[in-house]
Amino acid sequence: MSTPSNQQFRLASRPVGLPTDANWQLTDEPLAPLEDGQVRVKVLYLSLDPAMRGWMNEGKSYIRPVAIGEVMRAGAVGVVAESRSPRFTVGEHVSGGFGVQRYWTGAADDKTNPLVKIDPALAPLPAWLNVLGMPGMTAYFGLTDIGQPKAGETVLVSAAAGAVGATVGQVAKHLGCRVVGIAGGADKCRFVVEELGFDACIDYKEGPIGPGLKQHCPNGVDVYFDNVGGEILDAVLTRINMKARIVICGAISQYNNTTPVRGPANYLSLLVNRARMEGMVVFDYAQRYPEGVAKLARWLREGSFKHREHVVEGLENFPSALLMLFEGKNFGKLVLKIADA
Repeated sequence: MSTPSNQQFRLASRPVGLPTDANWQLTDEPLAPLEDGQVRVKVLYLSLDPAMRGWMNEGKSYIRPVAIGEVMRAGAVGVVAESRSPRFTVGEHVSGGFGVQRYWTGAADDKTNPLVKIDPALAPLPAWLNVLGMPGMTAYFGLTDIGQPKAGETVLVSAAAGAVGATVGQVAKHLGCRVVGIAGGADKCRFVVEELGFDACIDYKEGPIGPGLKQHCPNGVDVYFDNVGGEILDAVLTRINMKARIVICGAISQYNNTTPVRGPANYLSLLVNRARMEGMVVFDYAQRYPEGVAKLARWLREGSFKHREHVVEGLENFPSALLMLFEGKNFGKLVLKIADA
């Protein structure tokens, strides 16, 4: 039987504004034989996340940039295709930072890119890139550790129909909070309220969100989980309560700017309200992931937690699928299906 080759998307150049096809190089190379202690994973599903845009930029950040010529970084789930390590058996399902490629090969005990066994009987594989994966851990620890919501408080979440926002809102409801989402379009707002159980949702595509904040957060905002930045963050700052907590998770409205990032003009509201704005990076909680997975998995088993994935098929569609994140075209966690199990 011939050895399969490995197709990979590599970063060819750094984008200015939105990524284009010119920023990518699709390569095809043979798979080398495994060495002792190594594992080969057949990638089944790739996670497409807004953070990937930041990883393509040169400059200091919370994680080193993807180098020119390097396989594009991405979280993924897959199945062990070959193993020369006693830690993993062929046929086991695993998650890790496998990159945008058909096969990942590496050391089974690589501490910088740990392989984690996952149970597809607990939830479908795409869910391990959503509520039980990095977005879920981002939501759970960002809200509980930094937002610190208390029962009865008002929690506001932007990008509420997205992977992180959907989980944030549901966790907050489980903790006894009033939860208001911000999303783009009537369909997404309906999903957030009717499917996810938020108390209300503001459609930012209808115009400025000020009137919606006044209507749905009449007692102000105690916790704001921010995934978008820009004008929406500025508007929310005018409605925060005394000792409010603002979790800065992302700023998707600013990621493809060709002009300087827009900072909050209303930041003095933090002073007036003795409020706190704090950034969060999920990798800081890596040692606690099992705690978050256990809590969210329990709610999933109980049937009290919903998740939604938007699956695009085909490795060759990676460049166009990634752009869906920045055009608001995905509905739920965006996942790229690479292969059948």
